[in-house]
Amino acid sequence: MNGIRRAFADLSVGQVHYASCGDPRAQTVLLLHQSPRSWNEYRAVLPRIGERFRAIAMDTAGFGDSEDGGVPASIGQWARVAVELLDALGIARAHVVGHHTGGVIAVELASAFARRVHGLVLSSTPYTDAAFRRARAERPPIDEVAMSQDGSHLAALWRRRQGFYPPKRPELLEAFVLDALKVSGRMEDGHRAVAAYRMEERIALVKQPTLIVRATDDPFAAPHAAELKEQLPHARIVDIPGGMVPLPDQMPEAFATAVLAFLATLAP
Repeated sequence: MNGIRRAFADLSVGQVHYASCGDPRAQTVLLLHQSPRSWNEYRAVLPRIGERFRAIAMDTAGFGDSEDGGVPASIGQWARVAVELLDALGIARAHVVGHHTGGVIAVELASAFARRVHGLVLSSTPYTDAAFRRARAERPPIDEVAMSQDGSHLAALWRRRQGFYPPKRPELLEAFVLDALKVSGRMEDGHRAVAAYRMEERIALVKQPTLIVRATDDPFAAPHAAELKEQLPHARIVDIPGGMVPLPDQMPEAFATAVLAFLATLAP
């Protein structure tokens, strides 16, 4: 696994799982996944980031192999647990990279725990204002499927995402389904938490150097890049042509290159 190490930290919610790569003495890059994925979304990204940094991809509380301690899912709670992980690993300050749901968590980290966040990368991150919440309330569940005795719900879950994934890449859909099954019955927790987050009340607090990564073929998130840029005038946008919903594991080299180029512009 190209030097990737996996471990658990005992935090307030129980055991939280993370994977890491790189020199523990280097600056840290914390990577936060979309839902209902896990650290595995960054499996191919970690070694690339780990060449220059200590790269850590955590399973958000309640996803992957991380416990949630029975605490209700929310962006604020997930950000607090991420800081607990940094504390447990003795990391005072980190660059934070978030994709989709992970990007929303990253906004909360940068606003609520400003001194802990150095640089910020928001990949395919929605701007969750009142208009977003109204639109989401009118839509059906994104990933939720009812369990069936014959297992047909597994194919239904696959088909729900298939149009938003690149053709001839079934391994990406398989990785999604495997992660989704780990949170069976709670697949919508991440989407609901995102839909409830009042980003318009928090984003003005984000002062860190910021990169907005736009996956051009992601119909859910690509339109939000301009909105985020309007709220974060100090940020810049980098497009990854052909990028879709599973950007980090679809195009890990392009993703890591964009992140590393941005981080190289920041003072230590």
